[in-house]
Amino acid sequence: MTHIAPSLLSADFANLAGAVASVEASGADWIHLDVMDGHFVPNLTIGPPVIAALRKIAHLPLDTHLMIEDPDRWVDVYRQAGADTITVHAEACRHLHRTIHRIKELGARAGVSLNPATPVAAIEEILPDVDMVLVMTVDPGFGAQTFIPNTLAKIRTVYDRLRALHSHALIEVDGGIDERTAVYVVQAGAGVLVAGNYIFSASSVKDAVRTLRERAEEGERRRATGEMPRIV
Repeated sequence: MTHIAPSLLSADFANLAGAVASVEASGADWIHLDVMDGHFVPNLTIGPPVIAALRKIAHLPLDTHLMIEDPDRWVDVYRQAGADTITVHAEACRHLHRTIHRIKELGARAGVSLNPATPVAAIEEILPDVDMVLVMTVDPGFGAQTFIPNTLAKIRTVYDRLRALHSHALIEVDGGIDERTAVYVVQAGAGVLVAGNYIFSASSVKDAVRTLRERAEEGERRRATGEMPRIV
C-alpha cells in the first residue's frame, strides 16, 4: 500500500496543531516535515524546537527531510526532537555512508534524497543500506512547484535498482504531487507520496488524502502490468 505523507510546508504555520489534527483525522500515514536552512536551499522553514513541539501532539510518524548543509552535525538533534525518519541529501553529505549509518544507530529510518539533476549513480553504493530513497520531482526549496516529467525515469531506475538488490526500501516522491501525477509516480515505483499544496489548498484535507490514495491504487494496478508511465 502506498503511504500518504502530507507536507506541513503548505499548512498554516499559525495553526500547526490544527494542521496536524486534520492530517491525522484524514487517514494519512505520515506527517512530512521540510527542514530548510537558507543555504542548501533558498528558503528557511522549521528547526528542532518546532519538531519537538509537534512530537508532543502528533501520533503519526514524523518524516523529516533535511534540506540543509552539513547534516552530520544535526541528525542527532533531529532524532532527539522526535523525527522518526531522517532523510539527508546525497548532494550535502561528504561521507554519506557514515551519515546513513549514524541515523540508523539512532533508531530512525534512514533516507537519502536526490535533486532532479543528480543521477541515480550518486547513490548506487549506499542503496543496500538505506530504508528509503526520496526522489525530488521539483527543485527543492519551495512548495507549489510544477512536477518535472523527466523525473519519472529516475523513479523507475531507483525502483529497478532496489528490486535487483531485493531491498525493502521505500521510494518517496516529493514535488508537484496531485491527483494526476500521483498515478504516474506510483506506477513508476513510488511507495510514499508527499503532497503539500494539493492537500492544504483543498477544501477538505480528508477528501484530498482519499483522492490521492485512490489515485495511488490506480498507479499500483498499472505498475503490475509492467508498463512504463508517461506523462500525457
